[in-house]
Amino acid sequence: MKIKWLGHSSFLLQDSMGRTLLTDPFDGTVGYKVFQDKVDSITISHNHFDHNYTKNVKYSHIIDKPGFFNPDGISIVGIPSYHDKVKGAKRGKNIIFVIEMDNYRICHLGDIGYVLSKDEIDKLGKIDVLMIPVGGNFTIDGKEAAILAKSINSHIIIPMHYKTSLLTFELDGLEKFLKYVKNAERVKSNTLVVENNLEKYNLVKILDFK
Repeated sequence: MKIKWLGHSSFLLQDSMGRTLLTDPFDGTVGYKVFQDKVDSITISHNHFDHNYTKNVKYSHIIDKPGFFNPDGISIVGIPSYHDKVKGAKRGKNIIFVIEMDNYRICHLGDIGYVLSKDEIDKLGKIDVLMIPVGGNFTIDGKEAAILAKSINSHIIIPMHYKTSLLTFELDGLEKFLKYVKNAERVKSNTLVVENNLEKYNLVKILDFK
């Protein structure tokens, strides 16, 4: 399976059969290059401009609500959550997606705004690859993300939704998150290939956005 980081919270996933899934596409004001291509499916965690821009994307399926889905044979579970610490009263709802591709379970936390409870973590099940926001301000911050990631205990952790040289609005950078985690590695590419059996846990993979 290939995981390509497009910037912010947007990833392009491709399995060994060539099926593709796009997460949280953003518009041109965010600062990164806008995705303009064809995919099989899109997941949208919430309807904010930096997570739901599909104008330039050709797609067969779009999933923007909680529930159980199986587009083109790919299992996707949308789990309701919140964008803040006050049950959505400040920023609204958020959807966590657990996606199964090539027998790997990928969890995209969207703009989660609080540290999940044990019961909520248990509902996620076993996670191989965790995509987690770390930039604070609109989501959990780096310290909270480190605590949550450790509790989820995935094999691979990919930080997202943080300040880079291209992002046009203010978030924290990676520094706070990296202060509280171990086993962090900068991948000198925007693409991570996941293959073979994953044995180690909580390996942080920092993808390049260029």
